[in-house]
Amino acid sequence: MIVVERMITEIYPGKFAELQELDKRYDAIEAGLGYPPKKRFWNISGVYDFNTLILERQWASMAAMEAAVEKSFVNPDIQALNEEGLAIVKSTRIELYTPAG
Repeated sequence: MIVVERMITEIYPGKFAELQELDKRYDAIEAGLGYPPKKRFWNISGVYDFNTLILERQWASMAAMEAAVEKSFVNPDIQALNEEGLAIVKSTRIELYTPAG
């Protein structure tokens, strides 16, 4: 079963450049942990404010997602980036979807 992960991240004002740099570092580590590539979207209209970044990625299965996330929980590089992100990211919400039909 395909799973679409949608991460809705509100960043602190003025932190766009820092977020871009941090996200590149996440990409490099996540690729080695089995994460699929992600697409990035900035909110320009809707319920979220302008400091909201939407990240989406498609997983082959829930099992594949769980395996990669479990690896990231014990990865010291990911943990360091998470700590660094506390000064950049105001809030994060993750939603999971599966194709309808």
